[in-house]
Order: sequence, then structure tokens, then C-alpha cells
Amino acid sequence: MRFPASFLDELKARLPVSEVVRKRVKLTKAGREWKGLSPFNAERTPSFFVNDHKMAWFDHSAGKNGNIFDFVMETEGLSFPEAVTRLAEQAGLPLPQASAESDAREKRRAGLYEVLELATGYFTAQLAGRCGAKARDYLAARGLGSALQADFRLGYAGAEKYALRDYLAAKGVSAEAMIETGLLVHGDEIAVPYDRFRDRVIFPIADRAGRVIAFGGRALSADVQPKYLNSPETPLFHKGAVLYNHHRARKAAHEMGGVTAVEGYVDAISLSAAGFPNVVAPLGTALTAEQCALLWKMAEEPVLCFDGDKPGRKAAYRAIDLALPLIGVGRSLRFALLPEGQDPDDLARNGGHAAVAEVLAAALPLVDLIWQRETEAQILATPESRAGLERRLADLCAAIRDEALRRHYQSEFRNRLGELFGAPRPGRDPRRQHRFSAAPGRGRDAEPQTYVSQPLRVGASLARSPLLSTKTPGIAPREAFILLILLNHPALLDAHGEAFAELELGNSEARRLRQSLLDLWAARRLGADDMRGEIERGGLGPVLRRLEAMTAHSCVWTVAAEAADADAEEALKQALALHRKMRALNRELVLAEAALAGDASEMNLARLKSIQEQLSALAGMEAVVEGFGAASGRQSGVL
Repeated sequence: MRFPASFLDELKARLPVSEVVRKRVKLTKAGREWKGLSPFNAERTPSFFVNDHKMAWFDHSAGKNGNIFDFVMETEGLSFPEAVTRLAEQAGLPLPQASAESDAREKRRAGLYEVLELATGYFTAQLAGRCGAKARDYLAARGLGSALQADFRLGYAGAEKYALRDYLAAKGVSAEAMIETGLLVHGDEIAVPYDRFRDRVIFPIADRAGRVIAFGGRALSADVQPKYLNSPETPLFHKGAVLYNHHRARKAAHEMGGVTAVEGYVDAISLSAAGFPNVVAPLGTALTAEQCALLWKMAEEPVLCFDGDKPGRKAAYRAIDLALPLIGVGRSLRFALLPEGQDPDDLARNGGHAAVAEVLAAALPLVDLIWQRETEAQILATPESRAGLERRLADLCAAIRDEALRRHYQSEFRNRLGELFGAPRPGRDPRRQHRFSAAPGRGRDAEPQTYVSQPLRVGASLARSPLLSTKTPGIAPREAFILLILLNHPALLDAHGEAFAELELGNSEARRLRQSLLDLWAARRLGADDMRGEIERGGLGPVLRRLEAMTAHSCVWTVAAEAADADAEEALKQALALHRKMRALNRELVLAEAALAGDASEMNLARLKSIQEQLSALAGMEAVVEGFGAASGRQSGVL
């Protein structure tokens, strides 16, 4: 049986390779891939890897690789049609019926792609021509110069009513095909179909494979409504199931370990130009469940970056209600809220990469945005108002389908309510608020028990070290400390690689170096000398040398390669825990400052002071590890 290419593509899109392979191979996370023991050979060390982004698996011991169809054929001895049938059942997709009609439909779809490609060429030529001067001026004023216009294939639709129709007709395209692709407006009361897009800047919309399937048009005249106009639903285009710039962002999201969703076409292009190619946008409507699924295929915790106005805030709040029934382990959201009156395009053009990075790094976990929405501008002075807040939070938790996650949210909100209403848990320091946000997207119980649970302190010797000097440019001291330990003791990645992969790092060089370490870990090239050579060849030699120079006169001996792995591991645990706690408290500080600005109440002021005290205490105290140093002959050590 011959299966249409569109059906096979849909199967691959619906079924991540890891989901198919996991039925036969026990997989564990390895950086941004999965690893496991070969299903074809007996082995003790994993040599089988799965890369969902590449839609492929690799078995280095057997010398095999392929896609989901190849895996099912290899492991179950099935033919290709049998493998497709098996996977279609798993994906819940009905098999296409082989018929002359289905063949004609597939041929028709291929023809529609060709029509849209012709239209794209027409629009880009119009933008470059004499009639496109006004559109070019508009784009230049938005910071989208000729290079970006060409890169994103931007175009212009002239004001003439039949210009595109006549152009395509001259190319042999039928009126029916133009109507089916949404390029012409038609109807019972319209004698002659006419161009849908007129006097608009054109943004081509592509599918996951990069094929143009629709257009978005921005009106150039202020009195023309709607300001943004999209193609209608067509056999190729379903607006709620598509993300603008998806085909470009997929690879970047995999390489950068995350994806950001913004509201508009120009926002997506501006952020991409500012050094964030892992950015997508819904198509002028509220985020849909299908679009969330696409985001989660690119990252476990996508960041939604909305405009800093009331509509932007409402869009973020609507996303909460959409996401709650869908979230689970490895599927959540974070929210980057911009200052009032700004959108991502403004931020990128005025502040550049650094300003965007700062906003994205401060993105709030879903639980924090829920709490903010339900408590902001609320007067909770009466039993009725407090009961109302409790009921709203309970209803929101009830929407979470994942049972374990629902319990954690319920527990977190109970704790926050107790603290808000002055009833902290017995034996708990009331100043230590909202520990849930210490690891975005994870429950309280997810923090490994080996991490230090007591207050962390920084000793005088470490404070004087170049490693923690605030005057050191570039990578933050604590991030440098963690990177240096793992560079010199790479075997620790086996126990702490996942925690390292999830760590929030505020510097792009630190994130690049981390990714290099994780890639080498996944490839099992863990020799310290080998790692340095690979890192040098990857262009990160200057970063590596700067880090190593920081240890030249350092008294923090645990980062050195000569330190025992046991000692280095204890220091690493302390540093990871400290980093998490500090990042969590800084997120809480941003929330508290915003709450106080909106409502200068005693409660909000007390919350702000409490967080400031915790940050001060955390920065000025010393963490002492009992028995530390024994493995290398030292009596004690400090971090």
C-alpha cells in the first residue's frame, strides 16, 4: 500500500521517537537526548540514543539508525505497511483509504503548495519594486531592514483588486485553486472573486517543513480594518494548529534548550534578529491546545512573552486556563511579563539582546502567575473574600488532570494561603516563602534529598576568592564555580547531569559551555583532557581559559582536578542548591516589588522585607559540610 507523504509526516509529528522507542527500550535523559541499552546487542554501557528533534534514533553498537518506522520494522520484524498501521493505531490516526480519489487529493494538495509558492514570489517582487516603497518604509521603521525582509520572505500586496489574480492566471493557475488556497475572496453575492490581500505587508506562514501554507497581512492604512488579516482555513492551513516561524525555531530550540512564544509576526522577527532564533508566534489568536503541543515538542517549559499592557496580561491569564488541563511532568509553561507599554519588538530594538535575555531569565513559573492573578488587587480582609480565594485556587487545581501534579499544586497553594493569612506550618520559618518556585515547573518533593536543606553560607575564604568576586566580568561567580567543578570532575555528570541541564544560567557563554559539556557527556566522552580538546575545537577556548584563570590564585581547592571526586561532589551539591535558592528568591523579589507597586499595603511590604532578609542571610552565611575533605586527606573545607 502506498501512503501519502502528508500522512507519514503527520504520524512522525504526532509520535516523538522517544515515545515509540520507550515501549522496548528503557530510556533516561542525556542532555537534550535520551539514552538506553541497545535493543539489538547485549551491552552494559548505553550506546543507543534518541533525538526527538531530529526525529531519529542511533544505535552505535549495532551501526543502525532511522526513524520511527525503521525502529518498529527492525524490532518487530514488520514490513513497512505493517509498521505504519501499528503506529497509526498508536497515534489514533485512521489509515488513508487507497483510491483514485485519495491519489487525486494528494496531487491536488501538491498543486496548492505550488500556487502558494508562486504567490510568495509575487509578493516579494512587489515589495522590492516601485509600488512597495511605502511598505519598505514601514518595515524599516520597525527595524526590519532588507536582509530581514529577504530572510523571512516578506512581501507586499498592492492596492489593486485583481492584481494577484491576474498574475496567477497568467501562470496557468485556476480560479478554483486561488479560492482553495484563500488568496481570493468569493461568495454567492460576489460576481467576480477578488484578491484577499490588498495594500498590506505580507508575512508568509510556513508549515513544519518550511512550505508556505498561508499568509498574514498587515494593513498600511490606519483606517483599514482589521489591522492584521490571515488567510482563511484551507486544506493546508488550520490556524489553531500552526505557529509562525516554527520551521526555523525547531532547530534553534533544540540547540538552545528552550523556546519562546510572542504575540505577533514582527515580535518574532525582531527577537530572532536580536539573537533569539528560537521564537515563534500564534497567529493573532489566543494560544490553542494544539499550539501548546507544538511548543512542548520543542521544550518542556516554553516561555510565553506577552506585551506589557492589559491585553497582554489578559492573554497570559487566558493561557493559564488553557494550560492547566494539559500540564504534567515535562509539560509546563513560564511567563515573561514585559514592562507596561512595551512589546517584545520594542524591547529588542531599544535594549538589544541583553534586555531580552534579562526579561526571559526572570520568567515566572506557572504556579507563580496563577498566584499573582488570583491575589493581585484583591482585598482579603473578610472571611468571605478569603474563602473566595481558596475556592478559586481549588477549582484551578481541579482542572489539572495529572494526579501527582495536582496534589503538589494543592499542597503549594495550601502553604501559601497559610502564610498569607498568618498561619505558617508548624516548625517552619515563616520567612521562607514559596519554596515551590525554587525549581520552576517542579514540585517541592522534586528537589533531590542530597542537596543541602539547611541555610547555606559562604565562608570568608571563598568570599575573597576570584571565583566569587563580584568584579569578575562575564559568567557569574556561582555559575563559574559549578562549571569548573564539572570540567575538572566530569564523572559527576552521571549523578548530577540532569540537575545541571535544568539549572538556570544567566550568561550565554555559560549556557554554551554547559551544552558542550552535556553533549560530550551524552556521547560518553568524559575524560577531562578529551573534553577540553573538544571544547577548544568548538570555539569555547577563550571562555575555558577565563574560567581557569579564575582558579589561579583561588583558595577554593575543591574545583581543582586534584581534589577527590567525593569532595568535589559535596561542593557541587552545595553550589547547585545555593544557586537554585538564590534564583528562586530573586524571582520572588520581582513578584513582591510588583505587588507592592500595585498595592502599598503592610502585607505586601512585609513580604518584600522578608524576601530581602532571606537574600541577605543567604549571601552572608557559611555552609560547612561535616566530614568534608576526608577523601583527600584534608580535615575540613568550606563552600
